[in-house]
Amino acid sequence: MSTTRTNNSGFGARFGAWRDQHVYSLLSSLGRIASKPFSTFLIVGVMAIAMAMPLALGMVLINVQRVSGTVQAAREMSVFLKPEVTLDQANALAKKLEQRGDVEKVTVVSPDEGLAEFRKLSDLAQSIDLLGSNPLPSVLKIRPKDDGMALAEALQQWPEADVVQHDGQWRQRLNAWLSLGERMLKILSILFGVGVLLVVGNTVRLDIGTRREEIAVMQQLGATDGFIRRPFLYLGFWYGLAAGALALALSLFAGLALDERLRPLLASYDSRFALQGPDLTMVLALLAGSAILGWMGAWLASGHHLRQTRPTDL
Repeated sequence: MSTTRTNNSGFGARFGAWRDQHVYSLLSSLGRIASKPFSTFLIVGVMAIAMAMPLALGMVLINVQRVSGTVQAAREMSVFLKPEVTLDQANALAKKLEQRGDVEKVTVVSPDEGLAEFRKLSDLAQSIDLLGSNPLPSVLKIRPKDDGMALAEALQQWPEADVVQHDGQWRQRLNAWLSLGERMLKILSILFGVGVLLVVGNTVRLDIGTRREEIAVMQQLGATDGFIRRPFLYLGFWYGLAAGALALALSLFAGLALDERLRPLLASYDSRFALQGPDLTMVLALLAGSAILGWMGAWLASGHHLRQTRPTDL
């Protein structure tokens, strides 16, 4: 029992010392950053701009994907039948289409229904009244289960079909552009991430240079590499975290500035679309990623210095 208590108390003491060292390193590194605000602002500003560019591209992709999702949901195609096709024949064609496996729903719009809808949406309805008869054909509104490309090609071969209106090719091009944008986002994130890593590494290297003699004394006294490296790791952590927060603020400010001009333009098209900023998951991922990049840059710089100065002669 006494041995167990001794082991537990020894572990508790070691854990307490380890915790105190980390807390001290965390706060002391924050104090070093606060003691030189101008140079800190320059370093953090450069890193923030590098992070803000892929973040802004990511926000653009999110909003374009929202529009794309709306377009994908409205994937109906319209088949304008020839004028000689009667309403009964249109209903028969609709039943034939419903038997296809790639068709989800078919709605027949009669000439009278089409004219009524045209009267609501257009100011030219009175011109049609001068014709004396309804010139509009029957229309089949089809909702396909897939992208509808194969269905559209088949419908164009129908002798009863006059015009097949389908935007599947446009949606495929949009998806291709979105895929390209996602690939560009990944490439830019890697490139700017490496840039942030190098900026932090160089900054920590300069800070290590100003404390070279202090590090040499600690090495002579038997301090471990982990003990010496710890304050610099937290220094890189603070740099990365501050840069991530500033990058987020810059992106939000840019989004608000664009939204102020975008809202009147969209309102003129009777659209309620509004720019959407990053969600909580994206914010946390940005802050965590920037802090990790700062930590890694500091780890590389401090590790390189420790390898070069072991052992140290005073």
